[in-house]
Amino acid sequence: MKIADPSSPDFLHAASTFAALGSEQRLAVLHTLVRAGPDGLSIGELGTRCGVTGSTLTHHMKVLAQAGLVAQERRGRSIICAAVAYDELRALSDFLLRECCADSAQPHKGHDHG
Repeated sequence: MKIADPSSPDFLHAASTFAALGSEQRLAVLHTLVRAGPDGLSIGELGTRCGVTGSTLTHHMKVLAQAGLVAQERRGRSIICAAVAYDELRALSDFLLRECCADSAQPHKGHDHG
């Protein structure tokens, strides 16, 4: 049985992205933005909805932006934040489930081995 190489680009990319999500507050920020949809939220509204404000929110947005998961755009006097990596999030899920139950004698129901 061959186990995937943890130094492969897929593993390194996934690890980097999961690291960006490794904070409850960052996960809350991203979750709030995903719920808001492609129009995003103003930085103030984002802070209110997810309960993270000020420099802490700025820090978390920077980490999420560096991971390519969110973007910020100035519109007039407002800064609008939006989740931009829906495909990336789906790819992370697929990365984890791609080989679901591959080493099991009985595959998990609902997961095919496409």
